[in-house]
Amino acid sequence: MICAPIFGYLGDRYSRRWIMALGVALWSGTTLLGSFMHQYGWFLTFRALVGIGEASYSTIAPTIISDLFISDIRSKMLAFFYFAIPVGSGLGYIIGSEMASLMGSWRWALRVTPILGAIAVVLIWLFKEPQRGQSEGSHNLAVTSYREDLKDIVRNPSFMLSTAGFTCVSFVAGALAWWGPAFMHFGIQLQPGNEDISLSRVSFMFGGVALLSGAIGVPLGSYLSQIFKKRFPRSDPIICALGLLISVPFGAAAMIVVSSSTAWAFTLMFFAELALNLNWAIVADILLYVVMPTRRSTAEAFQILLSHALGDAGSPYLVGVISEAIKAMRRTEIATALHEEIIETIGSNSTIPFDTAATATTDIKETKFVALQYALFATCVVEVLGAVFFLITSFYIIRDRERAKRAIADGSIEEIQNQEADRTSSTSCNS
Repeated sequence: MICAPIFGYLGDRYSRRWIMALGVALWSGTTLLGSFMHQYGWFLTFRALVGIGEASYSTIAPTIISDLFISDIRSKMLAFFYFAIPVGSGLGYIIGSEMASLMGSWRWALRVTPILGAIAVVLIWLFKEPQRGQSEGSHNLAVTSYREDLKDIVRNPSFMLSTAGFTCVSFVAGALAWWGPAFMHFGIQLQPGNEDISLSRVSFMFGGVALLSGAIGVPLGSYLSQIFKKRFPRSDPIICALGLLISVPFGAAAMIVVSSSTAWAFTLMFFAELALNLNWAIVADILLYVVMPTRRSTAEAFQILLSHALGDAGSPYLVGVISEAIKAMRRTEIATALHEEIIETIGSNSTIPFDTAATATTDIKETKFVALQYALFATCVVEVLGAVFFLITSFYIIRDRERAKRAIADGSIEEIQNQEADRTSSTSCNS
């Protein structure tokens, strides 16, 4: 995702169709080549190159949608586009696990997606690229320097605050995508009679929940936005905030009950992810109506870079670190308790049996479950923080949206900035 700013710069200045086609082709090719790598270094290299292709279409595609559609239609089309993220993730768990089991190797899970990538490249070539600002009636917007573009989007509070909120969403989504199946597996194994349940089966069920919650949650968020935005102009960031706050108790409850009830755990996790998925299309729509068309690719790239770098790129690692720290603490507690019990039973001068000492330093299933459970509780805190960012966004959203509309009508954001500066200065002089 480090390449996202490069694609943002190119997308605001050159043919977006060319850039997307090359990016998707690179993504498909590196995915396929990575499946044949047997050395970790080469495998990691090709997996890293996959991110370059992903950065191309995730940065540019929403801006093309914004130039084709406007208002409620654009919100619906964005919902349809972002519908693919959680649904695709769910299908990835299902198809990947089934393909790996069928062929007897995890490598075959990586050899399915390039076929879809090739189809996507063909589809990209079949459409005609719209002019920037076409849907909003502005066809001759002046392209400014990259420095001016960055300066403008950084000074846009609605964009920056919604990006911070969306980074929290990415943090939670990344942690659940990475650790969710393993955590559910540990919890279900603690239930009597489920000790031998396989990880692939749990991953299949988790993928089904992710797919269904995405299929419902993304369009539901767009639908709620269309209903409330007409009467309450500040409703978009408020819906995002409420989605995160609603997700917290459902997610926490799912993590608590998984060791006693599989059905309740997946039901609660469904509602937690459903509420989380309300954000995707709305955040994209916010970006498009508070940023000028000639700067939207740059803004998309900036948002993608921040949300991935500070969100889902680091959250699996952070959750893992917290989990390991908790396991280390529990090992010490278990060792101390066993030592005291042995002293009381056979005397202080006796040596600790080897198998008992080994038990103190080996992570049992319950220890792994509890450690990962407490680590994943951190995602609930991040969701609350994201809700705060979205609530603050609601104070600026109307002003920034109107400012972008005036800029599009006048063809330049600089003129709007000068007018606002003149009004501020005249107000100061009068006072």
